[in-house]
This record gives sequence, C-alpha cells and structure tokens, in this order.
Amino acid sequence: MEVLEEKEEEEQTEGEELKALEISDNLQDVEMKVPMEQVCIPSDVPDFDWSSIDTSQLPSSYKTNSPKEKKLLHIADHFLQQYTHLCPDRKLLFLHPVNECGVEKFVSTTIRPTLLPYTELYHWDGCASFVSDYLTMEPLKSPITPPSSLYSPTTILKYQKGNCFDFSVLLCSMLIGAGYDAYCVHGYATHEMCSLNETLKLCPLLRKPQEVRRTVSGQGEAPHACSACSFPVSSRVELGGTQGPHQRDLLMEKPKRDPLYGLRVHAWVLVLSGKREVPETFFINPFTGNSHSTMDEHFLGIESVWNHRNYWVNMQDCWNGCKDLVFDLGDAIRWEIMLSRSNKPLQLLSDAEEEKELSDRDTDDMVNHGFLPLEFFFLGLSTRESIFLTPLLPTAEFETRCSQGRKVVLYKKAKLEKWAPYLNGNGLVKRLTVYADLDCTEIVEVREWFRNREDMLDMREVNKQTQLTTEYFSPGHLLGLKAHTYTSLEPETEHTMEFYNEARVDGLQKRVENDNEITEYFVGRDDFLHVRHMEFGKRGKKIHLASTRTDINSRPIVQIKECFHRNLEKPADEDVAERIFLITEETIHLTYHLKDKYITASKKDFFKAADEDRKGNEIVMTPEMCITYQLICFQAGSSEKDKKLLHLYKALQQLTEEEKQLKQQVRQSEAEVLNILKIRENEETAVKLTASIYNTERNEKRRQQYEAMENTMEDELLGQEEQDLDYLAPFLIQIGHRKKMTKGQALRVRDDCLTDLKHRLVDKANIIQARFEKAVEELQEKDQWFQKNHNQLSAEEEDDFLTCCSEIAFRIHILALRLNREKQTAPQKYLALEEKLHKDPRLAEYLGHA
Repeated sequence: MEVLEEKEEEEQTEGEELKALEISDNLQDVEMKVPMEQVCIPSDVPDFDWSSIDTSQLPSSYKTNSPKEKKLLHIADHFLQQYTHLCPDRKLLFLHPVNECGVEKFVSTTIRPTLLPYTELYHWDGCASFVSDYLTMEPLKSPITPPSSLYSPTTILKYQKGNCFDFSVLLCSMLIGAGYDAYCVHGYATHEMCSLNETLKLCPLLRKPQEVRRTVSGQGEAPHACSACSFPVSSRVELGGTQGPHQRDLLMEKPKRDPLYGLRVHAWVLVLSGKREVPETFFINPFTGNSHSTMDEHFLGIESVWNHRNYWVNMQDCWNGCKDLVFDLGDAIRWEIMLSRSNKPLQLLSDAEEEKELSDRDTDDMVNHGFLPLEFFFLGLSTRESIFLTPLLPTAEFETRCSQGRKVVLYKKAKLEKWAPYLNGNGLVKRLTVYADLDCTEIVEVREWFRNREDMLDMREVNKQTQLTTEYFSPGHLLGLKAHTYTSLEPETEHTMEFYNEARVDGLQKRVENDNEITEYFVGRDDFLHVRHMEFGKRGKKIHLASTRTDINSRPIVQIKECFHRNLEKPADEDVAERIFLITEETIHLTYHLKDKYITASKKDFFKAADEDRKGNEIVMTPEMCITYQLICFQAGSSEKDKKLLHLYKALQQLTEEEKQLKQQVRQSEAEVLNILKIRENEETAVKLTASIYNTERNEKRRQQYEAMENTMEDELLGQEEQDLDYLAPFLIQIGHRKKMTKGQALRVRDDCLTDLKHRLVDKANIIQARFEKAVEELQEKDQWFQKNHNQLSAEEEDDFLTCCSEIAFRIHILALRLNREKQTAPQKYLALEEKLHKDPRLAEYLGHA
C-alpha cells in the first residue's frame, strides 16, 4: 500500500510539472505571436501616419547628437549589456528609442520640465486632466513590448496624439516644471488600463466620498506579477445552467479572461512624497488623469523609472504587483541606478546641493568610470534647443482641450461628455448621463455642468424617471439664487428655491412652494424668526397666470404660521415660540417657549371682534376675546399683567397690525416667486455668456479699451521722446545757446563733452575698484579671525563663517566682472560719443574737416 501511495504521489507531481511546462510554453508562444499580429484599434480612432509629420522646423538638436549625448548613449549601452548579462530572464530596458527624426535619444533627455502660464496647471490634478483631455490615445503596436520610438513633447502637443509613453513623458515634464518629484514608469498593467477601457468602472463623478477614499487607499484583491517573475494565470470563468437577469449582469460586469495578463506593457507617472507637500506617494494614469494608490491592483509590475536627471531599474520582486514595492530610489539594493550620484537618496537632494555636488567632482574621472550625473550633458545645450511648450499652447488651444473641442468617455452604466468652454452657446462644458442597464439604453439621470454663464448657472440635474430638475448656481446671481428644484417653470407648482442668505436683507435661506402652500426658512434674523408657513385656499374664478402672471386674482390666504428661536433676553413665558394667524377664522394663536423644568408651555388665543361689535375702526375688548393658558408660578402678582384688559387690548392691536404686514409680505413672496420664474425662463431662452476682462479675444469692449490705452501710451511715449533732454545742453549754455556757432566754439563744446564722459567713466571705475578692494580686505580679515579662533568655534558658528565668506567671495566675483566690463566698454563708449558728435547737425559743419 505504501508503494502504491508513493507511485500516486509521483504521478501527481509529474502531472503538475507538465501543466506548469504547458502554461509556460503557452505564454512563450503568445509572446512570440502577438508582436506579429495586428492590434485591434477602435473604429472611432482614425489611423495617423507618423512618418508624414514635418520635422523641418525642429531644432538641430533633434536631428543630431552632441558629443555629450553620444557619451551618454555609450554609457547606456554599457549599462544595458551589464544588465542583460546579470538578469538574462528580464525584458530589455526602455533606454534609447529613436525620436521623430530617427535619432536615438536617451529617455531622460526627452523630459523637459516646463511650467505653463495657466493657474490650472500649477497642480498635479490640473496637469493630469489637461493631458488626458488634450491628447488622443493611440495603442501600442505590440501590447507586450515597449515602442521603438519616443517623440518629444513638442511634437506630441502639436499633433495631439500619442501612446502611453508619450502621455507619460508630457505629463512628467509638466509635473516636474510645477515642482513635483515625478517620474515616468515603464511597467505592466491590466488590459482595461492599457486600452483605456472604463466601461467596467464606476464614473468618478458618481462615487461617494467614502468610496473615493477607499479607492485611494488601494485595497487589492488578487496577486499579480510582472514579467521579471513568474506570474499566476488567471482562471477561466465557466458559465453553466440558467442565469437570471441580475446574475447575468454581474457576469457581464466581470472582466473577461486576458491571455496576456501580466504581459501588457504600460507607462504611467510616479509622484513621490515630499515636494509640493505631497503626503503620500501615488500613481497617475495619464490616459484618464486619475490618481491611484501604489497598492492599486491594476498595476502589475515595474521594470524601470526615470526623470530628467537619471534612470533607475526595479530590482524588487513583483509577484504581488506593486503592493510590496518600496519607492526609495536611494536604496541601491532595491533600485539599480544608471548614473551614480551619491549615497544620499535622490529625493532628499535639493537643486542647490546637486549643483554644488556637480561642481565639486572631477568630471573626467567620472566619465572614465561611467559615473556621470545627467546635468553634465545639458550644460552645453542652448536655450533655443530646449523644448518650450508655451508657444505651442496659446490660450485658445488650451481652452479647446479635446480634439475638435469634444470628448466622450464610457463608464459602467454612464456616459461622460466634455466640451471646450464657449463651444456650446449655452455654456455647457460637461454632461454625465446615467443609465439603468449595462447596454446604456434606459436613461435614469442626466447631470450637466456649465461655465461662464451670466446667470451663474453651475450645474443641472434632471431625473428622467420623476422629471425632477435641480439647478445649482454660483454666488452672484441677480436674485441671490443658490439652487432651484422644480418639475415645471409654471407658477403654483412644486418649487424649492435655496438662496445665499448672506446676500439677502431678510436672511431667507430656502423657500418651498406647491399649489396651496409656501414655506420659508430664515437664518440669522434679529427677530429670531426661522420658519414661516403660508396656506392658501382656492380661487373663486380660474384665471390662466402663465401669460399675465399678476396678482389680480391672487390665492386667498387661509393661514400664516411663524416659528421663532429662543430669545434669552426675555422670560420664556413672554417669548413667543409660534404664532398662527387663522385669516378666515379671525383667530390668532400664540405659543410661548417652554420654561425650564416645565412640560407644557403658555398659550394665548385671540378672537377678533365681529364687524357689528366694532365702533368705527376701534376694537371693543371683552374678556371673552382672549383665552389664556398661563403657567402660574408661586409668586405674588406673577400673572396680574395678563389679567388686565388693557394689556390684552394692546397686544391684540399689535398683532392685528402685524397680520396686515404679514399679508403684504406673503404677496411679496408670491410676486418674487413669479419674478424668479419669469427671469429663469428668459435666461434659458436667451443664454448669455460672459468673458473675463483679461480675455481680450472674447471681450470686445475690453479689447477696444486696451487698444485705446495702447494708442494713448504710444502717443505719450512719442511726446516724451521729443521732450527728452539734450545731451549738449549743459555745454551749449556756456556759450549762450547760440544758433550759429563759430568753429572754435564747436570744438570747445566737443572737447568739453568728451572730457566730461571720460571723467564719469574714470569715476565709475574708481568706485568699483574701491568696493572691490574693500571686499577683499574684509575677506582677509575674516580669514585671519578664523585662523585665530577656529579651535573655539562651534559647528553652527563655523557654518555662519562659511556662509559669510561665500557671500563676500560672490560679491568680489561680481565686482571683478563689472570692473573688467567697464575697462573693456569705456573706449567703445568714448568712440561712440565722438562719432555721435561728428554727426550732430549743430556741430557737423565745423567738425567735418577737423
């Protein structure tokens, strides 16, 4: 029996080894076949022939390599040979692809840190959003190998197309220019991320804040690996039996099995923590512009990273994707650096320290050993050959963003559409359509975002099932409107209006209306009113108000109810909490605030006198006209005041007057609602867009003012040039400003003018020389003091001394440069003035033959 069990175990292990060999053979076959196959490109993305681009206008640095760049390529080849020898199972590194001119360039030289003059691009999210919107995605020719070419950001911006590597280089250039510690990443990702397939993902605009935070934290689900390691083959999804609609939708939502899982090459951007107050290291997918945690399961491994200064190779195991990777680029065990700098981690080095470190090294020795900082190769490049993105991105193109000003992104049960500002006449810039099914046939909700509207409309939500519309406004609306919810703009229908209460005198925050009620909510009022509720009755005759919208036949007021907050300056039994005016019943109910340690509140009910009980316009007060429920304290005379008819009479008289004022306020509220509905209807009928006063291209009035101001300034400059001081005036005054001079006088004026210039040049040189000698003497005194006291100085005092000496040495250097420049330019200035005097019309007649 033991022999049989051993044979079964041997057969089982042999079977597992055979399966593993079959899997590895299949992966190798796929790897060999895929590069030869045609990659499926979506039909809506037209093919672009990159060989037809115009390279004649590109700088000469694009078409040739300088000696330093050639040396850099030689170092890269040597590094690649060592890497291939030590890691034969790893894929080839992405080191020096060809550019648009067919010239090999080291990948780090393609990154050009650039800060564009748009405030939106000063932050990483603005840069990422711009790159994802402005460029059109092109898939890699082979999904499992890096591209053979890498074009410059200038060309990519010009043609607005590129693959993931082009996206990453452009985004990394902008982020580094904005001050971030950003790097391009060559690695592996899932099929959905590589192909920009968002149909299985929830739209970011639909995520709740908790879901967004959970996504950023990046809790993974399954292990992944890169090509440097062995990686698990994804299991097949077996479908069997009858599936219900809900189960079928769940199966459709799951991604299909990818035969190239873990092999698909992708490029993205890594942003390390530290600079720009970034608290945590994260990834940016350049295709979408979204940030991802380094624990995100869609990133399956990293081969290498690089920026504009250096290149690092990942030496860590990626069997668990990027979850276990440590992004300390100064760790030589985890990251193999190509151009050695120092033992100090790169992210801890400032630009000043890097320049100082570069100046202190022996460059020739580093070249011989292959250790050379990348800055050395940029020292000889002129600024004209650098890539500047600003001229290629004027304001109009920056605002247009997407190709032809429009972009569509499909998500799970949602469609997101984007437009450039001012492209749509109604100011629409974004629309999100939410569907009930995965096929996107039944619309549930539509959200629209607007910009630059005169009515300050910012967003509109429309529920297609209930036909409920909610509009949100930015501060600055004509009537202080903040939000408006309605089903129809017709009056006396359901409306909910929210206001910016700070912009209103009455402190109105919200108003809710339907066919027979209006409820108003207030904030921060001096009378402590916070709710006013109004009920209306039916009209005697039906009149259509859509056209007239007047209060000729207003709804009769049935009841007005007001609620007040507690006023601590009054006793609780004298502070009204609620008062109800029953208009039709001629009754007024008052309820006071609840006193401490009491379970019931005081109340008063006033009944108005009938017309036959009135004497003229005066009210005849009787005890039956007021019913009081008073909480009596055990104190003498506590309720005597309420028992007097005079006090009750005055209270009823005041309430009657306030009732009249409330009726007027109710009518004003109705009129305001009608006015808002009329204004909103007119604003939607004729939408007006605004333009900033700084946008002279769209703001015609501002452009005319700017042109008029420029013309005025030009006229003032011309007049000022005419009134400039005459350089010969101090010398002509000595001879009496004669219009006709003699030859002797002309020669005297010439000699005096040249002598004065000579004295001023000598005096200036003497001043610079004196300052130079003073600085040298100060440095010598500092050095002598240090020689005497260096044994007694602390480390902080030594740092102060070195800093002071550095400043003095810098000042001496500047003064020496200025002195040499004065010595070189003085003869030229003298000759220029002499020539100017000979050409002066007042002296030319006498000096022509002198």
